[in-house]
Amino acid sequence: MTKKAEVITFGCRLNIYESEILKQGVKEHKIKDTAIFNSCAVTSESVRQVKQSIRKRKREFPNDKIIVTGCAAQIEPETFSSMSEVDLVSGNIEKRNIANLISSKSINKIEVRNIMENQQELNGLVDGYDNRSRAFIEIQNGCDHRCTFCIIPYGRGNSISKSVKNIINEINLMLEKGHKEIVLTGVDIASWGYDLDKKSNIGFLVKKILKGCPKLMRLKLSSMDVIGFDDELLEIITTESRVLPHIHLSLQAGDDMILKRMKRRHLRNDAISLCKKIRASRPEIAFGADFIVGFPTETNEMFLNTLNIVDECGLDWLHVFPFSPRPGTPASKMPQTDKVVSKERARTLREKGEKIKKLHLGNLVGKDVEVFVEKDNKGHTNQFAPVKLAENYKPGTSVIAHISNSDDSFVYGRCIN
Repeated sequence: MTKKAEVITFGCRLNIYESEILKQGVKEHKIKDTAIFNSCAVTSESVRQVKQSIRKRKREFPNDKIIVTGCAAQIEPETFSSMSEVDLVSGNIEKRNIANLISSKSINKIEVRNIMENQQELNGLVDGYDNRSRAFIEIQNGCDHRCTFCIIPYGRGNSISKSVKNIINEINLMLEKGHKEIVLTGVDIASWGYDLDKKSNIGFLVKKILKGCPKLMRLKLSSMDVIGFDDELLEIITTESRVLPHIHLSLQAGDDMILKRMKRRHLRNDAISLCKKIRASRPEIAFGADFIVGFPTETNEMFLNTLNIVDECGLDWLHVFPFSPRPGTPASKMPQTDKVVSKERARTLREKGEKIKKLHLGNLVGKDVEVFVEKDNKGHTNQFAPVKLAENYKPGTSVIAHISNSDDSFVYGRCIN
């Protein structure tokens, strides 16, 4: 008895988006008895998890064909081609039309081209997401920067921007399919437009999206570099209600020396000034941020600068990683911080993150807030606070709820409209 092909996704929002392209290709070609692993390579642990999942899948479904694609497959194809469970290793260029690859009668076990030579135009979704109230929309792929801890440019290649026309058409398609919230995603969305014949910037793009998608009421940016906020984008964020008041920053550290050794393009005061500037014009804004602690050469004093920037920026949500050396990156060859120290610093910063989250949630008690429902009775406020409602609603519904209480994880409310 045959069964539908399955796409198993690891990693980022961009992988989620590309997995939807894979699913739609699989459906179109009516592919059966196949498992496609869309892998992540951000850490060595990510690669290990993909390998573990492949072995488990083969034990459960020994007759399935197994295909591995994504960043880990692009960067280290031999790692997966050497696995007896794997039938095909496909690169990030090839996976955009992987259904054609699967259908081919004569293929090599490794189908991975040089990602740095990629000139392929970015294709898009032809249907809506399965069971999702929001839709991720890719605006660009690849990265022209070389942060010393990051392997991803070697999995994604150089930055390629999708055209304004194609982005607007794809968003309007998602709105027609019933999605109510759009999240712009990519590898480095702050670099959108730099590679176009007529060089542009993300502020220009967002302005065009809001004009070209009149039915779009909820627009969100995925993780942004501090350096990416041009004047046009700042004006839109602070004046346009359809752009949600939640910004996630790729900070990574709060110490200038560590930021320089990471080859980041901002310093700590750039981040602090940006948050103060936006909050002054839009007080309801909430900020999240990514941090790596225990980076090579990080001292206690440097770590304290990272700890302190949480309050100086007024951050609400933290995403914390202890540094893990990724083979092939410059940071892996630097003097390493002791793993025990890195884990302890991560614990300390996460505890601070839990405290500020609890404070943010507690401050909502007694207030009436808009809640975007994502599943049954769960959703988020416009500032991304997690909410549980007393009633169930259709995913994609926006309601006004009175918040009666909170705990460490949620606020609780009842619809009042």
